[in-house]
Amino acid sequence: MKRAFLLAMLPVMALASTTASKADAIRGGTERDKKFFESVEGEWVGPGEIVAGKYKGTKFNCSFTGSTPSGKVGMTLDGGCRVGVFTQKMSATVEHSGNKGYRGMFLDGAAGKGLDIIAGNVVDAHKVVFSLNRNQLKGVMQARIPDDSTMTVTVSVRVDDQLVPVIGMNLKRVDGTAVGAIARK
Repeated sequence: MKRAFLLAMLPVMALASTTASKADAIRGGTERDKKFFESVEGEWVGPGEIVAGKYKGTKFNCSFTGSTPSGKVGMTLDGGCRVGVFTQKMSATVEHSGNKGYRGMFLDGAAGKGLDIIAGNVVDAHKVVFSLNRNQLKGVMQARIPDDSTMTVTVSVRVDDQLVPVIGMNLKRVDGTAVGAIARK
């Protein structure tokens, strides 16, 4: 049961592509994209819950460190989630990939035990939507950062022609990372 939960958490870490114009895509994303990824830098912790499916009601706690690659547009999240005494390490990386937009993987990608990050949009300075893929599993992860200290994440999977939310997380910033002219506490 705990292993199934941890596998269900895989999509939470996914990130993907941009809707920038082709010229912006070739240059490596827009300034808006860079600002969003920079806003994820730092330490994040918080609770989550599986909200649908066999393990509905399972609660967990996560801790992540966000960073951006030097000279590139994208990010890495590293950390883990805990259910009771069980902890699962989690990591995800996404980088701009020329005119293909953003590409990445969670853990070792769909070829291993993880997921591929295949598409998505940086909608604005506060929201991203990413497409996830692993064999027949198709899904979407949405992350919102409504202010400097809060991030909400929702993972949905495609069932027939509908997206069904399955995982929700509410993360809080726990570091003093500065973004722009605002220092976070």
